[in-house]
Amino acid sequence: MTIQRLTPWFAGQYREVMLEAYARHPEAFTSSASERAALPLTWWEARLEETPRPGEVIFGALESQALVGVVGLAFENREKARHKATLIGMYVRKRSQGHGLGGQLVTAALAYLATQPDIKLVQLTVTDGNTAAQALYERFGFAPFGIEPMAIAVAGGYVSKVHMWRRLDIPLTGVPRKA
Repeated sequence: MTIQRLTPWFAGQYREVMLEAYARHPEAFTSSASERAALPLTWWEARLEETPRPGEVIFGALESQALVGVVGLAFENREKARHKATLIGMYVRKRSQGHGLGGQLVTAALAYLATQPDIKLVQLTVTDGNTAAQALYERFGFAPFGIEPMAIAVAGGYVSKVHMWRRLDIPLTGVPRKA
């Protein structure tokens, strides 16, 4: 198993994995499978482009060149918010769950952020009630700071999101960070 930053070469697999994620866990993502399925492959390729100041960086867990898990980082363009990153799009395929891939993906994302001295904190949202995901993030030093009620609409109602954050100048084992 390897964890690496994805390039446009992986766009087809990335699209497939994310469409599966949106379909299997509609309560976990603000995008729906149908709206993302309608986007052309070039949209997915653009998300994976390496640029000097990327808007997003996506990491993948690869098993024999097959993408089995992903996580992303989104960066703010607005001057007053450029010190923040958001962890997005975390998903591990069912057949690969239970092997620590989620932790490896979070580790890769935090290691990347350690190379970005202007980023001071990372935030994320997790579906209220997804205790396994929340516990994973807490192991990496994330702390909840609020609950957004009715954050997304799903069939039959709404789900709330727990907002979590972590300062990056406080190092954790395996993810050293200079202040």
